[in-house]
Amino acid sequence: MKFGKRLKQHVQETLPGWRDMYLNYKDLKKLVRLISSSLEYGKSEAQFVYLLNNEIEKFNVFFMEQEEDFIIRHKELQQRIKRANESEPSSEGEYEEQMAKIRKDMVDFHGEMVLLVNYSNINYTGMAKILKKYDKQTGGLLRLPFIQKVLEQPFFTTELISKLVKECETTMDELFPTVVVADEMKEEAIMTVGEGIFRNTVAALITMKEIRKGSSTQSHFSLPALNLPDTELIRSFQPKSPIPII
Repeated sequence: MKFGKRLKQHVQETLPGWRDMYLNYKDLKKLVRLISSSLEYGKSEAQFVYLLNNEIEKFNVFFMEQEEDFIIRHKELQQRIKRANESEPSSEGEYEEQMAKIRKDMVDFHGEMVLLVNYSNINYTGMAKILKKYDKQTGGLLRLPFIQKVLEQPFFTTELISKLVKECETTMDELFPTVVVADEMKEEAIMTVGEGIFRNTVAALITMKEIRKGSSTQSHFSLPALNLPDTELIRSFQPKSPIPII
């Protein structure tokens, strides 16, 4: 499956409010074809670069808004855990109910952060691919300087989100039995067929693994290989025939 079709599939699998925030790969691809046959090459290239810059601005605004929200939510979850552990509930049942709500919110929070890391990965990959297509079809030399610019953009910088993901995983490991979290995540995914953050997260993990798998054709434009644990939980929701991104 070509990248454009894979991107479309991924957009359909992500959260509804995020679907307009991804790279407009289809229109950019059409523009590259027009430029390759245009007599006004300079003007067309300027339009292409303008659209790319607009896409980068869109990515940055969305990514930074989500990142800021995640920082706030992470602090709120930590405060809720502290209050639950320091307060004296009227019964054991009340405490368990509080912790069950926190556990569910943490699973959702973790899933959304994974989706944001994947948002960065897939938009970077789309940029690299459309620029490669541009250079190949027009004889231009935009790819290298433009990718160097992309590498400096906020949407490409996922260190903070990755740190929050690991902190969230550590907290869940410390507070909740892994089997309980896994069972609840799977139950939620089964109950919300086609929807739900967990199902979206699994789809994102599969996409990231495909985008960032090791290959003999890797170049300095490629994202580093991503080695994910091949858990039974993820395998149960993975398509029988994984679709490579080429």
